[in-house]
Amino acid sequence: MLIAVLFIPAGIGKITGFAGTVGYIASKGVPLPEVAAVIAIGVEVGAAAALLIGFKARWAALALALFTLAAAVIFHNYWALPEAQQMVQQLMFTKNLGIVGGLLAFAAFGAGAIGLDARRGAVPARAATAA
Repeated sequence: MLIAVLFIPAGIGKITGFAGTVGYIASKGVPLPEVAAVIAIGVEVGAAAALLIGFKARWAALALALFTLAAAVIFHNYWALPEAQQMVQQLMFTKNLGIVGGLLAFAAFGAGAIGLDARRGAVPARAATAA
């Protein structure tokens, strides 16, 4: 639940501040910033909601991990900034790497016995009990 709390409000914020989100994405040189914003919203809200309820949790976690890694490299590239701006961006970059690690654990082990996947029998019993 706590990992989903990172993504769902961020995705909703991108919806309510869509123009600002597109502008920020464009400022980083990402092509098709409107499309990138829609993809970000879909991943942050959709995949995080799926992870939250344990539906296709492994795939949702993998999608969020890849998204978070890409966001870290594109938006927190501290190595390309002036020294005065590096500390905060390096902190954000390493925080994202830690989140990626947690998401990869979900991708490996699933959401556990309380998730929808386990209740539907979509997770092997060993994986459901290991998490």
